[in-house]
Amino acid sequence: MASQESLLVRQYLQMSKANQSPEANIETARQGLEALSALTPVGQDITVEKVEIEGIAAEWITAPNAVEDRVFLYLHGGAYIMGSCNTHRYLASKLSRSTAARVLVPEYRLAPEHPFPAAIEDAVSVYRWLLNSGVSSKNIVIGGDSAGGGLTLATLLSLKDAGDPLPALAVLLSPWTDMEGTGESMVTRAEVDPWLSPDATRLTPALYIRDLDPRHPLVSPIYADLTGLPSLLVHVGNDEILLSDAARLVDRARAAGVEVSFKVWDDMWHVFQTFAIPEGQQAIDEIGEFVTKHFE
Repeated sequence: MASQESLLVRQYLQMSKANQSPEANIETARQGLEALSALTPVGQDITVEKVEIEGIAAEWITAPNAVEDRVFLYLHGGAYIMGSCNTHRYLASKLSRSTAARVLVPEYRLAPEHPFPAAIEDAVSVYRWLLNSGVSSKNIVIGGDSAGGGLTLATLLSLKDAGDPLPALAVLLSPWTDMEGTGESMVTRAEVDPWLSPDATRLTPALYIRDLDPRHPLVSPIYADLTGLPSLLVHVGNDEILLSDAARLVDRARAAGVEVSFKVWDDMWHVFQTFAIPEGQQAIDEIGEFVTKHFE
């Protein structure tokens, strides 16, 4: 049964979704996500350090228990058009504490100002910077939510193709893996999803990919050759329209011989881990168990 806290958040999201205007511009959407994220400040014992990497603004988010040489490269979500260190600082702080890793959140370039492949180029640059800084790939976890989950996969595929050493693990939260929006959950979960709308989700990709084939494997990883990727942890909510994006990715990854830990969370919505609810903390704790078990 869903917690009282999650029911209140769901109600809030449903009200926000009902009040969304089709004419709302990108700047309004960006400001809305920033405002929503401001509701969950980080703990007072969390260290936040701003850095610039290859011209890319970023933040180190570090909990007191973080191991110095363990890094979680986290790629924020936001449909490739919004999101920032601000919007994901709370989630990054929780992940740092649960995984005992320093979390690095880069502000990769956003569309439509910077369309494909800008975000991938930035993510790859930051990863290579970590390696050049002396961090072993064996001590790096990479992950992200929503578009950040898709970007995580695109980054892994790009690194694999280039012959770079891959990180030890990948964590994907409600990953967006199908730019066409062909998953059955786009229909079956449309009414119960309190946050995302199928129409908006199908319209947004054009801002990022423009005239690119939506089945290009670097934007829709369900069409990619996933052979050789590191172990994956995939979480998704049962009440979200991107459920099928996660499920189909998991099927393809397993068919390619990739080790996958997959969990569908009952009564939960898109990237519920970003909210201060018991279910979100439980998911974050499970991510921590997945990561720390690997490094034991």
